[in-house]
Amino acid sequence: MLRETAVEHRREHRQEHRQEGRQDLRPEPRQEILRTAARLFQQRGYDATSMNDVAAALKLSKGGLYHHFQSKDEILFHIMSHAMQITEERVINVVRRIDAARVDVTEERLRTLIRLHIQAVLSPEDREITVMLHENHPLPPALRRKINARKKDYLHFVEHLIADVQRDAQRKRNSPPSPVTPRAAALALVGMINWIYQWYKPEGPLTGEALVQQYTEIFFRGAVG
Repeated sequence: MLRETAVEHRREHRQEHRQEGRQDLRPEPRQEILRTAARLFQQRGYDATSMNDVAAALKLSKGGLYHHFQSKDEILFHIMSHAMQITEERVINVVRRIDAARVDVTEERLRTLIRLHIQAVLSPEDREITVMLHENHPLPPALRRKINARKKDYLHFVEHLIADVQRDAQRKRNSPPSPVTPRAAALALVGMINWIYQWYKPEGPLTGEALVQQYTEIFFRGAVG
């Protein structure tokens, strides 16, 4: 009897441990809500998606959803904030870490930025990027200003990279300054890449890598060449 009780106790303990392990692997509720909402906003559009739709997709009550987020605007703001965080971590921070002692480092930094930015826009896992590109205007003015400030910071980062490349090209070729200003070139580059989500089809003839190569050639031959 004692042996049976001890065996049963160990079995229950292992079961509880497995359950705890499974619980630890569950996504954090707010992050799961944001991922689901981003998918719905991308598929249906922000205006056509209600809080009820988000709650139903998560199998939550509407009250359960409001426990984490007070409004659809708040959800959209956090999705866009995460999109900017992705951009900063996967693009800006990587470019900044490129060794300054390497040959043609300024050009390498700009080429790397183009590649990483395109990859972020094309990433099927990062729906937040697409939502941010498509759904900026529904945000209330105060929240929209916060997101736009981070977008401007990114644009200034690109502008400075382009200015560095232009100066290097001018010095090496002993040529006059480019007629294209860094500001105009940055606006053109960022706009060109951000628009990809509108037309790109993964099953189409243009692969993501081919797109990186062609956009890089278009930009370097036209804007900083």
